[in-house]
Amino acid sequence: MLNVESLSVFYGDAQALENVSLTVKQGAIVAIVGANGAGKTSLIRTIAGMLRPSRGRIMFRGADIAGLSSHRVCNLGIGQVAEGRQIFPSLTVAENLDLGAMLPRAQQSRNHNRQRVLAMFPKLSERLSQAAGTLSGGEQQMLAIARCLMGEPELIMFDEPSLGLAPTVVHDVLKVIRDLNATGMTCVLVEQNVAVSLKIASQAYVLENGRVTLAGTGVALLADERVRQAYLGV
Repeated sequence: MLNVESLSVFYGDAQALENVSLTVKQGAIVAIVGANGAGKTSLIRTIAGMLRPSRGRIMFRGADIAGLSSHRVCNLGIGQVAEGRQIFPSLTVAENLDLGAMLPRAQQSRNHNRQRVLAMFPKLSERLSQAAGTLSGGEQQMLAIARCLMGEPELIMFDEPSLGLAPTVVHDVLKVIRDLNATGMTCVLVEQNVAVSLKIASQAYVLENGRVTLAGTGVALLADERVRQAYLGV
């Protein structure tokens, strides 16, 4: 579904990604793990069209989307749940959802998609007229996921979805990702909780200093001694 091929990205003279390649198969959960500053968010933003690569290709369903503007990437079917949620706090829950449905691909099914996401997140249906900034952290994360789903994505990239959330809420968020995947949604997961992300991932990649240093199944990387020492404290 998605192939990143020899991707390099710079911030000015500083290189964020160097020759990164990875594959995301349709219907998979692919985890991207690594320390802070490893290049995980840079990778997500480049795929999403927020950063322009200096070289390399990003193939989505056989077409090279590297360098396309972010709204075109979204309209092709790649959604993003950004780090820190990035909801519009002064707008209501309903208005945030409506913004997610502004993509041409999603406009005709807006009412159907709203019913679907409110069935998934019943707490949001109770707060449609409430300012999004007054929601709890967990509710804001659910709103960010629901807003993304309003755009009818075929692949969703989750960037640190558990950041700043209580452990019980983290469990709920990761359950939502597993449930979405069970319906056929393809997911790319960047998550600070390495153990949990590797447990639910069918494929995983380790980024270090902007380079892929390890790749394999989630189970295999979870058992890898280098991963256990570097990220799991074992």
